[in-house]
Amino acid sequence: MTVEARRPDTAARAEGAGTAPAPSGPLLSVRDLTMTFPGRRSASGRRGAPVRAVDGVSFDLAAGETLGLVGESGCGKSTTGRMLVRLLEPTSGSITFDGRDITRLSQRGLRPHRRHLQMVFQDPHSSLNPRQTVARIISDPLLVQGWSASDARRRAAELMDLVGLIPEHIDRYPHEFSGGQAQRIGIARSLATSPRLIVADEPVSALDVSVQAQIVNLMERLRRELDLAYVFIAHDLSVVKRVSDRVAVMYLGRIVEIGEKRALYESPQHPYTRALLSAVPLPDPAAERRRERIVLLGDPPSPAAPPPGCTFHPRCPKAQDVCRTDRPLLRIAASREVACHFPGD
Repeated sequence: MTVEARRPDTAARAEGAGTAPAPSGPLLSVRDLTMTFPGRRSASGRRGAPVRAVDGVSFDLAAGETLGLVGESGCGKSTTGRMLVRLLEPTSGSITFDGRDITRLSQRGLRPHRRHLQMVFQDPHSSLNPRQTVARIISDPLLVQGWSASDARRRAAELMDLVGLIPEHIDRYPHEFSGGQAQRIGIARSLATSPRLIVADEPVSALDVSVQAQIVNLMERLRRELDLAYVFIAHDLSVVKRVSDRVAVMYLGRIVEIGEKRALYESPQHPYTRALLSAVPLPDPAAERRRERIVLLGDPPSPAAPPPGCTFHPRCPKAQDVCRTDRPLLRIAASREVACHFPGD
């Protein structure tokens, strides 16, 4: 039994080129996805206002494509990722995977789809059971799917080799591996059932910079060889630029700009996107000195009490009266979708 390698029909993409194949239909379709958490209880037992962590997120993802999901901490990107694989139950909206609405499927009904939807977590060590060997960690998804113990162990060894680990270390425990190696174990576990979509939630943010590059290279290679689709969640726009075909920028639970990577990075249309990109270091020191840095005033508003109209208007240098009263919807501007009353420069 060998590791399944599904190659796309189109020519293999150059590393970081960001050109997705032309699909016949989306692999994943998300519509008006929301997640509202109940407010915290005070010492007196009174519950606070509910928190709308995700507020009407919609996007499509093609097979073999990577969508980068970026934004400040607390913007709802990780909550969105967990809803996509049904680790969190959406408050409303729909998730359609490969033509099937999986939003309200029971756990039993969801089981056949679980093998195609997997997740890589941010902290490699905390996401691995310290009491289990690597063999058990990687093979657990296969055992749930009905594999025999011997076949699951053989598959686990093959996956260790695929992600750059020594198969002979299969009976070691997570604490015997470095952070980068532990993340490779997490990636191997996500590949066990030959998924079609992997949600990667800040998969390199807890690693050293040199190790980050190795993990990014590994994920890019696996995408090409196995025809994987990724939702790649991150706050580092340099990493997102390298791995993504398209990029969605989130602010306070909403997507404010989504489009093809190159166009978005070269000509951002939303003021928030412009501010984020202005903080990304440039490799040319002279260009870095000439560039204008956009500094946003204040902190993001609380999702428990979002401002009316455009939620970005309290920090936006372009805000006008309409921004304070009318919520902008995503609309086409300069070849991508932007939720802004005054997109562009």
